[in-house]
This record gives sequence, C-alpha cells and structure tokens, in this order.
Amino acid sequence: MAVPAQFAFRTAKIVGLVDAAPVYQPLPGFERVTVIDAAVGLVVTALSAQNVFELGFSPLGSFIITWQRPSKDANGDAVKNLKVWSVLQGRTTGPEEDEHNVVGRFVQKSQTGWNLQYTYDERYCARVVSNEVQLYESGDLGNVWNKLRVEGVADFAVSPGKNHSIAVFVPERKGQPAAVKVYNVPKFSIPVSQKNFFKGDKVQLKWNMEGTELIVLAQTEVDKSGKSYYGETTLYLLSVNGGFDSRIHLDKDGPIHDVTWSPNSKEFGVVYGYMPAKTTLFDVRARATHDFALAPRNTIIFSPHSRFVLVAGFGNLAGQMDIYDLEKNYQKICTVEASNASVCEWSPDGKYILTATTSPRLRVDNGVRIWHVAGGLVYNEDLQELYHVTWRPQSSMAHPNDNLLHPAPIPHTSALAFLGKVKTPSKPAGAYRPPGARGQVTPLAFKREDEGGAAYVSNGSLSLGIGVNGFGKPRKREVPGAELAPEDSNGAVAGNPVEVGDDQLSKAAIKNKKKRESKKAKDAAEKATGSTLQPDNVIPATVPSSSHSPERRDRNGHERNQSQGRLATRPRSSQGQRDRRRSREQQPNRLAPALKTNVTLPAQAVNEPQPDLTVTSPGGGGTPQDKKVRALLKKLRAIDDLKMRRAGGEKLEGTQIKKMDTEDDVRRELEILGWHE
Repeated sequence: MAVPAQFAFRTAKIVGLVDAAPVYQPLPGFERVTVIDAAVGLVVTALSAQNVFELGFSPLGSFIITWQRPSKDANGDAVKNLKVWSVLQGRTTGPEEDEHNVVGRFVQKSQTGWNLQYTYDERYCARVVSNEVQLYESGDLGNVWNKLRVEGVADFAVSPGKNHSIAVFVPERKGQPAAVKVYNVPKFSIPVSQKNFFKGDKVQLKWNMEGTELIVLAQTEVDKSGKSYYGETTLYLLSVNGGFDSRIHLDKDGPIHDVTWSPNSKEFGVVYGYMPAKTTLFDVRARATHDFALAPRNTIIFSPHSRFVLVAGFGNLAGQMDIYDLEKNYQKICTVEASNASVCEWSPDGKYILTATTSPRLRVDNGVRIWHVAGGLVYNEDLQELYHVTWRPQSSMAHPNDNLLHPAPIPHTSALAFLGKVKTPSKPAGAYRPPGARGQVTPLAFKREDEGGAAYVSNGSLSLGIGVNGFGKPRKREVPGAELAPEDSNGAVAGNPVEVGDDQLSKAAIKNKKKRESKKAKDAAEKATGSTLQPDNVIPATVPSSSHSPERRDRNGHERNQSQGRLATRPRSSQGQRDRRRSREQQPNRLAPALKTNVTLPAQAVNEPQPDLTVTSPGGGGTPQDKKVRALLKKLRAIDDLKMRRAGGEKLEGTQIKKMDTEDDVRRELEILGWHE
C-alpha cells in the first residue's frame, strides 16, 4: 500500500501537518514544536534549544542540526551555536541534563552555508573552515576524522551519490582564475576532476542524484560589459571521473535564471536569456536535446519520476506554470495560473503540485493550493502569515509511475468554494494602450519576442543614435572642430543609423517634421534676403544670438552653462534685467563690441574700390586660419557678453570669471593671425 502524501506548514502561531489526497485532514497532536513521527503523529523527542533560526535533518533523518544567532558567554568567548541532536538516542557530552541528545557543538558565525553536509549513508559529514574542509564521522563529532586542505576555499558540496565525492570552489585571487575541484574521500592528494575559469566570484554547485556529474553556475558581482545590473552568469559541466568538462554554450543573450537536474541524472534543464526567456534540455554531454517555446519564465522543476517537467514564471512574473509530458514527445499538458506563488513543489508521487504564497515576501493572500498534474485545483487553504510549507520527504520508489493523469481526482470542498469566488474576466486583459494607439496594429518594437517582435538586444551602455530595439530619437554625432564624417551609400553618416522613413513615424512625428522643415526653409529665405540688402559701405557682422552663445538661456530666464557640461539653473536678478532692457532701448542697433561695424567710411575711402565681401556661414569653408579667427571672435563676443552681465549686477561663476581673464590672450592671438579691429 502506498504511503499517503503529507505536507507540513508553519505560520506565526501554529505548526501543522496535513494528510493530502484524498482526505486533506490535519494530523491530530501536531501543535507543539517537537520531533514527531509523521506517520502516526506520536512525539519522538523534544529539543531544549532556544531561539533557533535554522533547522535541518540529515539524509536518513537520524540527526537534527540547529543554528542559533552568534553570541558570547560571560567570559567573552563565542558560544557554540551550531548543535547536532540525535533524534532517537544520544550520549551526554556536557553537564547540561536538558541537552542529553546533543552529539556535537560548533561555532558557526555565518548563517550562509551554516548546515553540515552529510554523505548519502550518513557515514561522514563535513563543514568548511578557513582554507580547509573538515570531515567527521557522524558518530564522533568531537574529533576531526580527516581534512581537505585547499587554499582560499569558499564553498563546497558533498555528492549525494554512493561515491563519497566532494567538490570545492576557490574564487579568483590575485589575477589567478577561479577553480572548482572534485576529490574522492579520503584521497585528497590529487583532484579527480578540475575546471579553471574567470568571471567567478561565487558559484552554485549542483550534483546529479547519482553523483556522477556536477553543474557549476558561476556568477560575478559586476558585469563589466554593462549589460546587466546583476552581474554575469556562466555555466560549466564536469564529470566526476575527469573524463569530461566543458562550458555550456547558450544561444540567447541574458542571465541564467534557473538550472535543475532531472531525478534520472541523465539530463538537466536551463532557463536563460532576456525575457521572454528560453528553456532548453541538455544531456550529460551538454548537447541540447529540446527547446521549449519562448515565454516569460524563470523556474524549471522535474517531477520525481522524471516524466513531467514544470516551467514557470514566479517572482515579478505572472505566475504561469506550463506542464509538459516528456514521455509523449514533450507534449504540453496544460498551463496553470498560480499568481503570487513563492513556493512550488512536486508531490512525492508526481501527481500533484503544491504552490503557496508566504510571508514576508507577501503578507496578504497567504495560503496553500494543491493542483493536479492535469491542471485542476484540488485543495485550497488560506492561512495568516504563512512562513513555510513543504511536502513530507518520501522516496519516489514507494509510488508507482502509472496512471498519473487519469483518473482526475475529485476536488476538495475548499477548492470548489475558492473556484466559486473567482471571477472569470469577460475578455482577456492585455497591456495598457493610450487612447491614440487603440484600434491600431501593435508595432513590432512593442511586441515580445515570443509574440513576433524583435529580439531584445543590450548594448551595455547608453549610445547615440537610435536606442535599443528601435526606441529613441536619431542623433547625429559631431565633434567640435573635426571634419564631418563621410556618408555611406544609404545616406547615413558613418557610425550612425539610417534616418527613419515617414512610413515608420507616427502622425505627430510626421507633423513635427514638416514644421521643422518649413521653419528651416523660412530661415534660409530670410537669410538670403538679408544678405542681398546689405549696404555697400557697411561691413557685415553677425549679431550674437542666444542660440549660439556659450552661455545659453532657457525660456524661464535660467542660464545654462555649456562650459561645465551641465545645466546651471538660477533666475536672473530683476535689477540686471531692467538695466539690460534700458541699454537695449538706448542702443537699438548695438552689435558685438569685438567687431566695429556700421561705421561710415571717410570720403576718400568711398571713392576707392571696395573689397569683395562675402557672407560665410560660421561652420562652412575657409582656411584653417580663418576658422581659428572666427572661433576667437566668437570667444570675444562671449567675453563681452559676460562683462555686460557683470556690469548689470549679476553674480558670475568662477569659470566665467576665468574666461573673462583670457581676453588679452585672445586679442594677442588675433593680432598674431593678422586680424585687427
């Protein structure tokens, strides 16, 4: 007879154990925090530990390991806060009568990696200390049985298989690459397998159930390419016998969200890439065997019998779970909506999936839901401040691997009541669209890759030109003083994208484009008319414009300082504005002081032939000397403008005052170039 599946939970007030299908009833007598025989509900033993923050069982359930917060005794010595308890019986190791079941004590400061790691048969257990991994015989935790000395070891993992192997990780150090080494117990002289790699600040070591293969998920704290805020991830595969090691190459850019071994130890699944992510199954030689459809997913879990695989999107995703039958050509069975789920586990018999919303991630709508593998909800229970929930561990060998889909179980009354309260939306809810975009075809730039849109591309930085995936306004990159870049055959400047056509612009963008073109044409016509009406005896000069001045002003009377490369916003003083307005009224035809223009020539000079004067644009033509003269004259006009602003009572910045001090140098340089006022 198969053992019924059970799940345990912990809330803020109670701890409970519930028999699953088909009764769904709590086990009586399970209200105290004690060690209980889950089969019958009898108390086995009670622990006298206080303020326990972490708790775990050994593989066969013979020992319980507890971790308490680090503290010090009256003498200032660290208290041994990691304790190993014997579940059934133990021997006294100290004078405390209430801790007669304690078989070992250690000082463990860090909560990360606090637990001891046992071999599958509980013969040995291990813990990491500075530069070594210490091994103990489970029956004698007072003496170190053996030591694996590795300089700089940061993490390790004991194989769950029958080969008694240990994998250790050494991060990058002093320019040396990171390394993962595999040793056989107790032969610690030479590693049986090893992989060196860069970009490895920390790793996750994932053994398959047989202990023959090891996956290394390496991660860096910072992505130097700038493509991700969360570092860079890489994946490696090692064989315990040293016959194979390789990096797993993934064909989609982006982070690795999840990687999981199948219980059969013959394949594993990886979810990777920018959303929508890609899910791929690999064999033990890192060869891709199947690709699932692109979708917003970040979790993959195999069923205990390796028949089904669950691909889901939790966390900041919608909580959809896709279930596939691997024995029927990867056929998709169903999609389950499990919104806000923070826990997801297969039942030991492979027929049910448990999902739960727990605190403190989400303090509302906490509860447990159980789904059948065919997609139906069979049980629901709402709980206040649910902190943890899990299935009772059982071997999959105790449950037959047949008739998992049929017949479908009868839902519990709690599931029927919950389904009766759920309102079915009248129409599928899609992404929000502004009123102006409704009723139109969605542009490809706004579609996900799995919906026919373009693939997401991250260039690692903010760049000029069209933004990522076609967003952003095209901008022409120009370097002041440098020659213009040549255009290619498509009419685009080298290093810049081709201008987007009108057929790809919105109505508002086309309208604004026409306005800009008409304004340019009008300005060009006025400029041509003004140049033809210029008097013969007046030297043409350019009035300094606010749009070309180094000290620009916006509409609100704020100053924008170009020399500092930032926006310096400060209102002008009202007194300075009145003085400048009065000055302009008294001198309506005032031009730049650096150019003495609008001066009537003497009579004898009028009869002389006048030189040929032509109007040239500020950035066009001329020798390098002419360009330099124009640049210096522009600087003089800016200096004169600063003088008038200071005369009007305005307070200038330090960089502006330094700029005024360079007037003599500018005039001296102009004289060297042959220009005179």
